[in-house]
Amino acid sequence: MARTAAPVYDPQAIEPKWREAWKKAGLFRVTEDSSKPKFYNLVMFPYPSGPLHMGHFRNYVIGDAFARYKVMRGFNVLNPFGWDAFGLPAENAAIKSGIPPRVSTEGNIAISKRELDIMGVLYGWDREVTTCNEDYYQWTQWLFLKFLEMGLAYKQKAWVNWCPKDMTVLANEQIVNGVCWRCGTKPTKKELEQWFFKITAYAQRLLDDLNKLDRWPERVKVMQANWIGRSEGAELEFFIEHDGKLRVFTTRPDTVFGATFMVVAPEHEMVQKIVTPEQRAAVDAYIERTKAETEIERLSTEHEKTGVFSGAYAINPFTQERIPIWIADYVLATYGTGAIMAVPGHDSRDFEFARKYKLPIRRVISVNREAANDRLDQAFEAYDGVLVNSGSFSGLSVKEGIERISAEAERMGIGRRTITFRLRDWLISRQRYWGVPIPIIYCPDHGIVPVPSDQLPIRLPDKVEFRSDGQNPLLHTPSFLDTTCPKCGKPSRRETDTMDTFVDSSWYFLRYADPNNQRLPFDKEKVDYWMPVDQYTGGIEHAILHLLYSRFFMKVLFDAGMVSVDEPFAALFTQGMIHRNGYVMAKSKGNGITPDDMVEKYGADTGRVYELFIGPPDQDAEWNDRGVDGVARFLHRVWRQILGEEDEVVPGTAPVSNQDLARKLHETIEKVTRDVEVFHFNTAMSALMELTNAMQDYLQAGGERNEAWEAVCRDLARMLGPFAPHFAEELWQRLGGEGLVAFEPWPQADPAILRRAQVVVVVQVDGKVRDRIEMPSGIDEAAAQQRALTGPNVRRAIGERAVRRAVYVPDRLINLVTG
Repeated sequence: MARTAAPVYDPQAIEPKWREAWKKAGLFRVTEDSSKPKFYNLVMFPYPSGPLHMGHFRNYVIGDAFARYKVMRGFNVLNPFGWDAFGLPAENAAIKSGIPPRVSTEGNIAISKRELDIMGVLYGWDREVTTCNEDYYQWTQWLFLKFLEMGLAYKQKAWVNWCPKDMTVLANEQIVNGVCWRCGTKPTKKELEQWFFKITAYAQRLLDDLNKLDRWPERVKVMQANWIGRSEGAELEFFIEHDGKLRVFTTRPDTVFGATFMVVAPEHEMVQKIVTPEQRAAVDAYIERTKAETEIERLSTEHEKTGVFSGAYAINPFTQERIPIWIADYVLATYGTGAIMAVPGHDSRDFEFARKYKLPIRRVISVNREAANDRLDQAFEAYDGVLVNSGSFSGLSVKEGIERISAEAERMGIGRRTITFRLRDWLISRQRYWGVPIPIIYCPDHGIVPVPSDQLPIRLPDKVEFRSDGQNPLLHTPSFLDTTCPKCGKPSRRETDTMDTFVDSSWYFLRYADPNNQRLPFDKEKVDYWMPVDQYTGGIEHAILHLLYSRFFMKVLFDAGMVSVDEPFAALFTQGMIHRNGYVMAKSKGNGITPDDMVEKYGADTGRVYELFIGPPDQDAEWNDRGVDGVARFLHRVWRQILGEEDEVVPGTAPVSNQDLARKLHETIEKVTRDVEVFHFNTAMSALMELTNAMQDYLQAGGERNEAWEAVCRDLARMLGPFAPHFAEELWQRLGGEGLVAFEPWPQADPAILRRAQVVVVVQVDGKVRDRIEMPSGIDEAAAQQRALTGPNVRRAIGERAVRRAVYVPDRLINLVTG
């Protein structure tokens, strides 16, 4: 192979030409092709709120490297990109600056695309999706109507989380650490008419199908399972004195004899019915105070339990005891029935509340019947006790008690066994402008009327007034608000709420399969070819937001017959964050490094390799400028090593043969391939660095730049292709290679070369190392034992004892067991 000398590595000079070459060649421009195995590689698309920095690029570089690797492995790779372009930041910026959201969003997209380009992060841009464009959100509206048709979208008055700064509703999942996930403001409670998606109808399937996801991080699956929160138990009815019934849910019906008071959530519909005139002022004041608390705060074990007596009493149906009904913030209207029977002897929250308000505490579960009257200094919550002080049920185990008391409640007609979930229906209404308009019209005669699908999209008006009070501009835009009823033609008004941006991102991966379809959101045949996404990469912060919602959407569309798989992402990788100077990299912290800075000083490939080498990619990492310098030195050294004109021979260096170098190459191919498949990019890069060290040793020992050397250089260039693609392309060309490395086949390790003629086998006697003996590679157990017994150290360790058996790990270890 003819080499073209290039003594100086100049990344700023070589990188632009290779980016143009990839675009011209159509890297990642694909169609459905049954002759190749398909691979759908996807990174979570970003919100274009501003320029990108190198912290963002960890995700994109990982995705780009893996996609390039899969192309070289012969896959038909779909590697698309787009923009999650609706949302609050652009609208809030418009209020402050007067720049319309579309203008700022499109400007940020243009900047971000240029930054991706200069870093060599390439996508199938012919499939680009932008959620704020009509050709996308028309189909988001279409899918809303499909959910409505299937009975999975509904409007209901409900207490909701309200962000006073962003002036909009938040779903439970969008409150993080007690504050709004976007602006960090503590939300309050507000009662509003809102649109919901009925995700609870899929709660059990979402839970069960987590078992299918064997290539997802376990912690993500645990987070989703906990959020769905399945609980088995029973609903029981307690009669309210003089006024109906109070239905409660409990996971411990076996403790019903220990119920000494009731607790109702402040938002419960029964509160205003049962409160007595004497207690009304106190109850109303308490309810007002709880509106400032989030559900997460109310459920926290560190939150002080508070409450107020309603003045009303209920009758325990099993004891006929008259017990007080309290209103307390540690019970939620959205969980179970919004009311509980409080059993302070066997529930820590009830115990704390009872101690505070001096309410009775009764033991009805104990380790044995003899301890029935032992004092309780804390709640006894164990499941391995027996029932005591529980009438005819005393003496039963907890498991038997749950079953027998549940059955008795059903026989008495006051209860039933049931299952409940922590998961609540997805609140999708947002009282903001910059989002997908909900395709609903309110007619004075016909009420809620869906917009016919042939009248979509309902366009978001461009000219609106952004008010300083934060109100939705659509409320004050007659050209949008005023319309006619599709059924009767009478003057009507449009829905002014827009959809939660997580609706947009719950199906975008399907649109990539068919982005130009003007008849439907996507063609089923095309989606069936590409789905599921084979590898999805993004942040773990979306575990119970985007990832859960996307799974829900996929199951609904599966039930609608629109797709053939009901899980969207076969494999999930969650990358760690990049920190610098002790903080997560962010422009707001003043510790961001822009792609322009990186490319200008070092070149894109130095930044790419450093992002991959910095540490295990699923863990957070601290950016180190000296580490970047080290990667730059590595690339410059490899450049000089392969393309330099003279080789320095170091006297006394042990000779490295062509065979040794070939073996090191194939060991590296095997390791890098294995590591990339499991996203261990840092150790893959380490292996490549070790190979270049061996190449340097070979040259310094006087090794020739012959065909064997050229073969190692070519395979090194191919292995560097996914990680430092511009660098690899330049090496490949200067080594005389034809075409692009990007389309070269990935090198294959040769088992015959990997198999060494001789190996060193560790010899143990009763588990203790006694010798290391060189043996032929592939030697069988009997021969290995015979060789091992020839060693004087082994014979001394065995002495007069007999070897009873041997434990043999081929080519590595033999343990001789005596006695």
